[in-house]
Amino acid sequence: MAKPKKSPRPKAEPPKGFRDYFGTEVSERKAMLDQIAAVYHLYGFEALESSAVETVEALGKFLPDVDRPNEGVFAWQEADENDKGDWMALRYDLTAPLARVYAQHRNDLPMPYRRFAMGPVWRNEKPGPGRFRQFYQCDADTVGAPSVAADAEICAMLSDTLEAVGIPRGDYLIRINNRKVLNGVLEATGVTDDAQQADVLRTIDKFDKVGEAGVRELLGKGRLDASGAYIDGVGLTDAQAEPVLAFLTSKGATSADTLANLRAAIGDSAVGTEGVEELQTIATLLEAQGYAADRIVIDPSVVRGLGYYTGPVYEAELTFEIKDEKGRPRQFGSVAGGGRYNGLVQRFTGQEVPATGVSIGVDRLLAALRMKGRTAATPPGPVVVTVMDKARMSDYQQMVSELRAAGIRAEVYLGNPKNFGNQLKYADKRLSPVAIIQGSDEAERGVVQIKDLILGAKIAQSASLEEWKAQPAQREISRDDLVEEVRKCLEQ
Repeated sequence: MAKPKKSPRPKAEPPKGFRDYFGTEVSERKAMLDQIAAVYHLYGFEALESSAVETVEALGKFLPDVDRPNEGVFAWQEADENDKGDWMALRYDLTAPLARVYAQHRNDLPMPYRRFAMGPVWRNEKPGPGRFRQFYQCDADTVGAPSVAADAEICAMLSDTLEAVGIPRGDYLIRINNRKVLNGVLEATGVTDDAQQADVLRTIDKFDKVGEAGVRELLGKGRLDASGAYIDGVGLTDAQAEPVLAFLTSKGATSADTLANLRAAIGDSAVGTEGVEELQTIATLLEAQGYAADRIVIDPSVVRGLGYYTGPVYEAELTFEIKDEKGRPRQFGSVAGGGRYNGLVQRFTGQEVPATGVSIGVDRLLAALRMKGRTAATPPGPVVVTVMDKARMSDYQQMVSELRAAGIRAEVYLGNPKNFGNQLKYADKRLSPVAIIQGSDEAERGVVQIKDLILGAKIAQSASLEEWKAQPAQREISRDDLVEEVRKCLEQ
């Protein structure tokens, strides 16, 4: 009789596109989120924590700019006797839940409603290097404010936030554009076909990659790409393409120059003129608050969320250089973006509700801070009280109780105490600043040994054998002075 096959053991690894985060990473993220929350709170925004799960119906179209109405999220159907239960999904961003919350509670919320939210979101997309299916977002939004003063405030707050977490002026730039200006440019081209307009927008989005000459070719008959393949163009005449090129090259030396160039690019378009005037208002408001061009600029090259945003759009870009995987220098790039989206709440209420907001990519911002060495120092681990005599565990527990009561993080070693060296190795792995040692002899004399692990490591790196033997990293103190002496070590 054949032996029954054993079930294979599960692989000890997370699913593709997910990862685990350990102590230091979690502490760094929490510290940064606390700094961001402090700025948001200073600006009068209130915290909101909504469910990580929403109905698919409430989420609506997934992933703005991606026309995949039933993909992109982790979704499942609730079971019922008729197999007609609600479809549920993990949230893919923090904005769609905000629209549902506002629509549900709008009669009880202040108008405008200013909220910030922080937490993980999930995208059912193909993972790649540095691209995970679960990541943190940090959003701030104002719902119910039609004035672009709300957009200007978000940009000012974003600038303050970047500086608060450790990105100094000169290492970042917040760039602002307006979707209405882009609509005005489309109007100036005379293109009315929706499909052709979409082709023009896609071509505009390639400006950073192919430059002015490349866009000119793609707007016309087409061009050869780097591989030698021919890419068909949109088919505009030179006259039709001119407003688009004027728009893309309208960035001037000052905001006033840029706005003047944009007015020329949009011609007589009413919606385009409205967009330029909104940018003018934002620039004036920011200038009055002291936000100069070294922090926030009007930049027509910002083209984001074309099917989502309805007015001003903005993007925070880190401008310092890093090396890519091949060692080539490049700028770090975008860490935050947002804009005005006046149509999102309308799905629930039937009425347009003005809204604007920004989302910070927490993991990217943390990666940037690590590259620049600007994350907070790794916090020390707990004080470790070693165990010399298992029968005296209550004495050791009393020590940690006194330390904790004084606000000092502490723990008793709870592994096998037979090998004392392993206890000190454990303390090193825990990044413990201090170890407490008390054997029977010390207990009888009413003393403990206090070992400064940080100082000891420094001395061991450079001291001679004689100096090491005479080192002050371990000393005997009165048991009654335990809390005071440990505090002195930590303060050093």
